[in-house]
Amino acid sequence: MAHVLPLRPTARARRLPPVLAVVAVVALLALPLAPGGGGGAHPADAVSALAVLYCALRLVRDRRRPLSRTAAVVFGLPVLGLAVAAVGAVSPGAGAAGLGRYFQVFVLVPAAVLLLVRDRADVRLLTWSMVGLALWQGAVGVHQYVTGTGASYQGEPIRAVGTFGPQDVMGMATVVSLGLVCAVGLALGRTPGRQRLLAAGCALALLLPLALSFSRGAWIATAVTCAVQLLLAGVRRALAVGAAVVAAAVVLVGGFGIGTAMLQERVGSITRVTDAPDQSVTDRYTMWAAAAGMWRERPLTGMGLKGFPEHRDAHASLALSSGSETDGAGAGYRRQPLLSPHNMYLLVLAEQGLIGLLTLAGSWLALLVLGLRALRGARRDEGSVPDCAVVACGLLVWQLTDFAYADIGGPSTVLTAVCLGLAAWWALGGAAREVPQR
Repeated sequence: MAHVLPLRPTARARRLPPVLAVVAVVALLALPLAPGGGGGAHPADAVSALAVLYCALRLVRDRRRPLSRTAAVVFGLPVLGLAVAAVGAVSPGAGAAGLGRYFQVFVLVPAAVLLLVRDRADVRLLTWSMVGLALWQGAVGVHQYVTGTGASYQGEPIRAVGTFGPQDVMGMATVVSLGLVCAVGLALGRTPGRQRLLAAGCALALLLPLALSFSRGAWIATAVTCAVQLLLAGVRRALAVGAAVVAAAVVLVGGFGIGTAMLQERVGSITRVTDAPDQSVTDRYTMWAAAAGMWRERPLTGMGLKGFPEHRDAHASLALSSGSETDGAGAGYRRQPLLSPHNMYLLVLAEQGLIGLLTLAGSWLALLVLGLRALRGARRDEGSVPDCAVVACGLLVWQLTDFAYADIGGPSTVLTAVCLGLAAWWALGGAAREVPQR
């Protein structure tokens, strides 16, 4: 009688899906930051570098072509603009630091995700990990609101920031928004019924922490993205799901008590951009004007990477405040300098000029066009829209919308790279989407 020998640890490791390297990056964003700790590299950034290295080693071992010609062009476009901007940086150190960060977020990690994801099962695994991270961060944020241990908002410690702390108030909002987009994509796509119900429940649960983040940019980007996802899945389903979400939002908001008035004021401030705007809106428009002024001074190449803080005061009006105030969530009072325009397109335009904007935004636009074309082809060939397509296109739409109100910075930025990688897998994967598992 033959005996089956147990698998050795190395054999077991080889059977593990390579996408777990990317899942580890997502999981590490659940770790709490030290109180008052802002800036610096997060453990997730270090693991993302290891994921890139692991991907490179796999390519060498398997002796296969890393990227298709189209993928090489899409990921190679930003390199041109970034190289020009790095040469024009205020110092070699600033140029190297900026080049490394942009390469990480827009080139290396997205390409690694594209190559490490083998099939739709891997996409679902990575997508559910992002939903799980969002639920965890959202639960921490709701607890902060209920117990009054969140970041300061209008003098009260109620702003939900999750484990990211008051120095990164957009961190939890970004994570929860992306998790909600993933859940909506899973609920709308072609998946087993139980998974769709579970994903729909997760999406509804994430509405509460998203509201308590008081992040107007995240609200707008999420609303736009979910509307696009619903339309991609079908008009009839869009109407039914939209009605359910509106009803759930009314029920959730109706139970906030004092939070209702604050949320209504925050929502109303979105349209109050010229009639008595608050100081944060004034600062944002002042920095937008400063970025536009930098671009007009050097329209082709910009001020160089990391150049916005150095040239901000020379182009900003007196309406700009000295910084933003942060407090609460386990950290003491701090005043943070305003070092970016909070608009990715204007930041690229100011620091990289037209060359950088056309190459970087051109890469994103190419992913969007190719992704939507692949989605249309899948609907024609398979009779319905796969959940992976709704998730990938949704994440890209969310990023491109949010870039109008935010730019890269903080630990959650590594999720931007993961989202671009998932979008690239759907848009550029081609036959790689059907590669058999090893």
